[in-house]
Amino acid sequence: MDAGSLSSSGTLKTRSRYPLQEQFIQRKSSKENLDRFIPNRSAMDFDYAHYMLTEGNKGKENPDVCSPSREAYRKQLAESLNMNRTRILAFKNKPPAPVDLIPHEMSTHTHDNKPAKPKRFIPQTSEKTLDAPDLVDDYYLNLLDWGSANVLAIALGSTVYLWDATNGSTSELVTVDDEDGPVTSLSWAPDGRHIAVGLNNSEVQLWDTTSNRQLRTLRGGHRQRVGSLAWNNHILTTGGMDGRIVNNDVRIRSHVVETYSGHEQEVCGLKWSASGSQLASGGNDNLLYIWDRATASSNSATQWLHRLEDHTSAVKALAWCPFQGNLLASGGGEW
Repeated sequence: MDAGSLSSSGTLKTRSRYPLQEQFIQRKSSKENLDRFIPNRSAMDFDYAHYMLTEGNKGKENPDVCSPSREAYRKQLAESLNMNRTRILAFKNKPPAPVDLIPHEMSTHTHDNKPAKPKRFIPQTSEKTLDAPDLVDDYYLNLLDWGSANVLAIALGSTVYLWDATNGSTSELVTVDDEDGPVTSLSWAPDGRHIAVGLNNSEVQLWDTTSNRQLRTLRGGHRQRVGSLAWNNHILTTGGMDGRIVNNDVRIRSHVVETYSGHEQEVCGLKWSASGSQLASGGNDNLLYIWDRATASSNSATQWLHRLEDHTSAVKALAWCPFQGNLLASGGGEW
């Protein structure tokens, strides 16, 4: 074998078995060749450890032998020599920092791409305060409704007022007669132009707010006041003090198309799901019903889909989850 072959063989033996590891972890000096969790003998203070094991506790074992002045001198000397340490095997220097396999520039760039979550601002005061004299103090009525055209409707006694949130203007829509009032419920249609007004005499009026003109009056659905209203496209659902729930098709002359019977007391909350297929109703009988529009019938009272009895007082507040169609939140009074 010639010298050339020997030199090439020696070169092969000196090559590292892990070239990729050396590419990422580059050692600059022998001091960096340490491990964070395995202690290095050269970094330990064995002299101090030997002293603590042999001489450090002699004075503490016989406290009667040491005078107070001697003990004070010993403590001061220990502080001067940095010997007030509790660990026997103490390191002289800190362990090295871990080696970052991913370049720092790449890691910071990755975190910077993630958008910061904006902080939620919760105001501590009201944005606007409106005077509301003659507002009927009745828990079971629904006297406020905000339409899609950014107009707030409010019933004060027998009068319905409109407040435009865009320009702050206020106008009077209608004042009903004393024998028909007061107004017991309000509900805007989805178009933000038409509004339904429930009355104490069991009737419901439909108004066009752009022309301040009454379109029609719905009669015959209830025997007592109408305290709750809910729209489902062209279907206006009304709930009365008589416990009845009526679906009214406002496009046709004979407007009553379906009825729901289940509540034994006043219906004070109505809410259609986003799909328009299910109706939730809450009443003063502490009951919450879910009705399915697909099984509704005009010939007889429609059977409920679910009957929930978890509330201990009247159920009024109802809200369907906008992104999970089978989830409903309900709120009621406290007994």
